Amino acid sequence: MSDAVEIWEKPEARQLYMIAGWRQWADAGSVSSSLPRYLVRQTGARQIGAINPTGFYLFQIPGTHDLVRPVVKFTEGYPEALDTPRNELFYTGDSERGVVIFVGDEPHLDIERYATALLDAVEALGVQRIIGLGGVYGELPYDRERMVSSVYSKPELKDELSAFAVELSNYHGGASIGSYICRRAGERDIEYVAFYAMVPTYDLSNITQLGNSIRIENDFMAWLGVMRRINHMVKMDFDLSDLEEKSKHLLRLMDPKVEELDSVAPQLGVRAYLRRLSEEFTETTFDPLDDVWEAELRRLLDDNADDT
Repeated sequence: MSDAVEIWEKPEARQLYMIAGWRQWADAGSVSSSLPRYLVRQTGARQIGAINPTGFYLFQIPGTHDLVRPVVKFTEGYPEALDTPRNELFYTGDSERGVVIFVGDEPHLDIERYATALLDAVEALGVQRIIGLGGVYGELPYDRERMVSSVYSKPELKDELSAFAVELSNYHGGASIGSYICRRAGERDIEYVAFYAMVPTYDLSNITQLGNSIRIENDFMAWLGVMRRINHMVKMDFDLSDLEEKSKHLLRLMDPKVEELDSVAPQLGVRAYLRRLSEEFTETTFDPLDDVWEAELRRLLDDNADDT
C-alpha cells in the first residue's frame, strides 16, 4: 500500500461503499466539497484514516496572490486556525453495511501518486464501490428537480445506471479529479460511479447593477437528488428529511429574489426568461418507490406463504 496512506481502523462491514468528494474544479453547488462534510456531521461518522498531503499541493503560484495559499485566521495577533489541504477517511455503518466517506482536496501535483494512494486505501479497506460526487453549472429552472449525469469505470455498470434517472456523460475536455480517478479505478478493476448534479446559474451580465451572474452556492436540491440515488444504490437509508427541509427553504429564498430582480429591471424580463427556461426544460425524476412497493409486495407474499 502507498506510504502516503494511513489507516488506523478497518471497518468489518460485510458490504462497504465509499462516497468521495473533493474541493475541486467540478464543484458547482458545493456538491463535491460540502455534501460529504455534511454527511460526516449528520451521521456522526468517525475518522478512520487519511492520505498524507505532502507533495500534492503548492503553497503559491507567482503572480496570483492567494489563489492556492492556505487560509490563516488571526485574532488579536494569535493564529487561531490554518486551513491546509486535507484528505480524510471517515466511517459510518454497522456490521452488515457501511460507508466510508472520503473528504479531500483536489491535488495540484503528482496526480498519479495521489490516485494510487486513494485506490490503495480502497483496496485495503475492502470497499466494493466508490461513488464520486460533482457539480456542474448550467441554465435550468431553480424550482425543478436537478439533472444528474454519470460516469462509470467498468462497462458492466452501464446497465445498472439506467435505473437511476441519469444521463450518461459524453463530455470531452479537461479532466476533473473524479474523471481521473474513474479511469484509474477501471484499470485496477475497481468499481467507480460518479453522480454530477446540474446546478442553476443565470447570466445577468446585461444588468450591470446586479453583477455578471447568479448561482446557487450550496444547492441543497442537488444534494438531495444525489443522495436519493446513493440511498437507493447502497441501501443505507441515510435520513434525508433535513435536506428536504433545506431544499424547501432554498425555494422560499429564491422566489422573492426573482421578484427583486424583476423589479430592478422589469424591461429585461427576468421572470419571462425563467419561465421560458422552465417551459423548455425536460424534468427527469428519480423515483425509486416502484422498487419499494415491489419489495414490500414480495415480503407480504412471503409472509402469506409461511402462514399456509
